[in-house]
Amino acid sequence: MELTGAQWRKSTRSSGNGGDCVEIADNLAGIVAVRDSKDPSGPALTFPPAVWAAFVAQVAGRP
Repeated sequence: MELTGAQWRKSTRSSGNGGDCVEIADNLAGIVAVRDSKDPSGPALTFPPAVWAAFVAQVAGRP
């Protein structure tokens, strides 16, 4: 999956001490990418936007 052009942002739930951060890029057509901010050149997971939205809703306790 080509992630060139991804605009990464940290999760609002990540810790503020510079570690334990999750970053997402949701500006790419047809995918949402997730990576570990401590390893920005490492692997990223990709999801269809609907699957990501369902995951976020489930974690937030929304139906």
